[in-house]
Amino acid sequence: MAEFSIPAETSARIESELAATDELLAAAYPGERAERQPVHTVYVPADSFTLDLASRWGAEALAAVKEHGGLEQLAASLGLREPAQLAELVRRKLESEPIEDLRLDFEDGYGHRPDAEEDAAAESAGRLVAEAVAAGTAPPFIGIRFKCFEAPTRARGLRTLDLFLGSLLEHAGGVLPDGLVLTLPKVSTVAQVRAMVIVCEELEHVHGLAAGRLRFEVQMETPQLILAADGTVPVAQLIHAGAGRVSSLHYGTYDYSASLGIAAAYQSMEHPAADYAKSVMQVAVAGTGVHLSDGSTNILPLGDAENVAVAWALHARLVRRHLERGIYQGWDLHAAQLPTRFLATYAFYRDGFEAAATRLKNYVHRIPSAIMDEPATARALARFIHRGLVCGAVEEAEFIRLADVSPAQLAALAHSHTTTEDQR
Repeated sequence: MAEFSIPAETSARIESELAATDELLAAAYPGERAERQPVHTVYVPADSFTLDLASRWGAEALAAVKEHGGLEQLAASLGLREPAQLAELVRRKLESEPIEDLRLDFEDGYGHRPDAEEDAAAESAGRLVAEAVAAGTAPPFIGIRFKCFEAPTRARGLRTLDLFLGSLLEHAGGVLPDGLVLTLPKVSTVAQVRAMVIVCEELEHVHGLAAGRLRFEVQMETPQLILAADGTVPVAQLIHAGAGRVSSLHYGTYDYSASLGIAAAYQSMEHPAADYAKSVMQVAVAGTGVHLSDGSTNILPLGDAENVAVAWALHARLVRRHLERGIYQGWDLHAAQLPTRFLATYAFYRDGFEAAATRLKNYVHRIPSAIMDEPATARALARFIHRGLVCGAVEEAEFIRLADVSPAQLAALAHSHTTTEDQR
């Protein structure tokens, strides 16, 4: 047996040299979280929320598409494969879970109102969210977007967050819903994220919550997060400054575009400036377990048939576009956007499902094929299929039939930091 030529003292020195790197990678880059990522976030003014809002949006979405020929016709007009099957899957989705993530908005969608009015609305929002969760009518993810931490609105934002959380806990028996989401908008510095960490720590202490229970999204709406005055990239720094509390980064289409001086007519999710910002954000979240979301389009499918058709085609194309670029979430602002949100999303997963399932089967069962997939690619295949299953684009029975892999095996492959031989 050959002897090692590297002396023990040299190996010990290497271990010492790399200890800090090992700690950094384990703490800052733990890999993709196993938690579900919603395919979209819906924003509504905070005082417009009702217990039946999600089901009402689903009904309104179906009514809107029925007025213009139905889901199957819409799918066909968008050039999607298997329009009948897509239509049936999306119909079920709109009837059972039309909104995956809902944000009661106290920021741009709510505006500036007298303090007493916003106080009452914040307390009411907490009560209604608790009631919706108890009744089973709340979407899987639900929460609020409060006003930003810039000087003019900081105190108001903190007060709204405080009142909402206190009311929610009071009416929910002191237990927060699993899908609670808090959104910090218009972040421009890492210091604002550190301040939010302090707020979370204090709220946990006051309400007797477990340390680390409160997490939050960061909305990237200012160029200062992409490139700071000192040449650094704060959007990457803030994830780690968030002490494990940052759950997602969201791109704010219109605030960010306006801050760069882009004319209103050209402000879009697909503007080159938007693509650059989102590419930086995508690199920043890689390996951290933090999710990434695209923004919204304000071109709504309303008015005459021609306007509706144009808006639906645009929305479907933009949804497909961010999915192909590895951004698996976006924003929706109107019930009539839900049909194209789910048609485009389901088509994306179904178009690639059969090939991905076959490759995963070959990898897991060591079946020779023309494509030699490595563990990292196997993870990507598993994550793709898992996302499709979770959102309803793919059914479990057809996955098992094609891949010959159990859902438990799929989840293990999709969310492992390092795919091992034991997972085959």
